[in-house]
Amino acid sequence: MACEKCSYKDENEKEIFGKKLCRICAHFAPLDKENFNSYINEKVDWKILDTFRKFNQKSGQAQVEGMNKKVAGGNPVTRAPKGYSFVNGKLQINQDAAKVHSLFKTFLEKDYSLNGLAKNYGLSVNGLKKILSNRTYLGEIKFCGQIHKGSHQPIISPEIFYAVQRKLKEILRS
Repeated sequence: MACEKCSYKDENEKEIFGKKLCRICAHFAPLDKENFNSYINEKVDWKILDTFRKFNQKSGQAQVEGMNKKVAGGNPVTRAPKGYSFVNGKLQINQDAAKVHSLFKTFLEKDYSLNGLAKNYGLSVNGLKKILSNRTYLGEIKFCGQIHKGSHQPIISPEIFYAVQRKLKEILRS
């Protein structure tokens, strides 16, 4: 069957609001019905979209590939977490590293609530949970569900990190 927007015959058609679309048109389709109907009525020549099909790329794919390459080299693609700074494109430990280490140790050794501990360190509860579960402190980089060895120095030992993960999981379960 042909795409109802560009008339391209695609084996991997998707149906949205009862209309069959090729993979490329479906990728750009609005998610609300009113805008979707306007989108369908704006006909486009399938040849304009052929470059995407020819190279089997979606918008942003080159950017994701570049980010994956950077991460595979052990470099993060996000902003530096607390305790690190970027120096010449690499993560370097800064003066907040002691606070991060203290946060992990306090969480393990004391019986604070997440709310109480977050207030003591000037964080939100979600900010606290993000810090406590961030693998960057182990010397790793997580991107797109994959974990890579980082090129930076870890702040937290694996023993402390995994003990914190067990305690955090236990607290969040109850």
